[in-house]
Amino acid sequence: MNKTFTSALFAVGCAAFLSSCSGNKQQAPAPEQLAVMTVEKGPAHVYISKPATVKGDIDTEIRPKVGGFITELLVDEGSVVRKGQLLFKIDQVAYQEAVRAAEASVKASEANVANSKLTFENKQKLYEKGIISESEFLAAQYTYQAQEAALAQARAQYVSAKNDLSYTEVTSPTNGVVGAINYRVGSLVGSTTAQPVTVVSDISTVYAYFSMTEKEILEITSRSGDESLAELIKKFPEVTLVMADGSVFPRTGQLETISGVVNQTTGSVTLRAKFDNKDNLLRSGSYATVRIPETQNDVLQVPQSATYELQDKRFVYTLAADSTVKSAQIEILSNSDGKNYIVTSGLEAGQKIVTEGVAKLREGQKIVPVEKK
Repeated sequence: MNKTFTSALFAVGCAAFLSSCSGNKQQAPAPEQLAVMTVEKGPAHVYISKPATVKGDIDTEIRPKVGGFITELLVDEGSVVRKGQLLFKIDQVAYQEAVRAAEASVKASEANVANSKLTFENKQKLYEKGIISESEFLAAQYTYQAQEAALAQARAQYVSAKNDLSYTEVTSPTNGVVGAINYRVGSLVGSTTAQPVTVVSDISTVYAYFSMTEKEILEITSRSGDESLAELIKKFPEVTLVMADGSVFPRTGQLETISGVVNQTTGSVTLRAKFDNKDNLLRSGSYATVRIPETQNDVLQVPQSATYELQDKRFVYTLAADSTVKSAQIEILSNSDGKNYIVTSGLEAGQKIVTEGVAKLREGQKIVPVEKK
């Protein structure tokens, strides 16, 4: 009886174990629902991105016209200044003394002229009466003329000394923003100083300088047919500017010039686009990225979120007829609209790809596809 009871318990245990195993198989996770799309050919609006350097409308290097020590700085870096505003002062002592000396020289010359004039007039009367010789009369005349010339020279030196004194107060030649100040109070500066004291940039309008390859320029010009370069520039699409922090400058720019010379070292051509910078968001000398819009027809596009990268290669998951996924390597163009990639190889029109959850998918995994337009 004990054997029978033991056998019965063993049979019940085995049944329970088998039932448990059967239950685990039934609890296997169902295939996940994931969005898919059918890849079709169509037009693509993309951007060609080029690094650019931003320059102000006018970048004026500020150097004093006369040499001396800086005694006072009246602006700081980043200050917004108006044309004629005082920027800094040069030590004036020597120039004030030069003005006083020149003024004294003028007064002395004026006295010499008055004296020589009186002598000349007296000699002239005597000569007319035949009392003195012609040579004596001419000597008085030449002395008078020489004194007049000396007076003119003294007056010119006086004006020059006054100008030099005025140059000790250096003003801004234009409206703009003060750049880096390379010299401080006590520094010796002059017109030939290697670095300017500062640079004042008029940035109400700025220019973005960027380069394109000769091939890219030829592609653009070939599409223009018989149009001149000036007409091509007028029809060139408005460009956008991406600032250093990744944000997009709020106003578009217009292409103004295309260099007629190819850089022999880089094989590139320099272009310049103009931007209205009335709120001074952009500063002269800053770096940015110019985006040139371009439309390509009859191309395949896939969402960037539907791709993943592995060992510097780009992949998507295609959907098979049995709803399993398979990875496919694709080749893409470097220019995009920021949301989609243009596929040049690896996919064909009509294929379905998974557009979400690609990071957690595995080769051969089965899904429940949900078609999205």
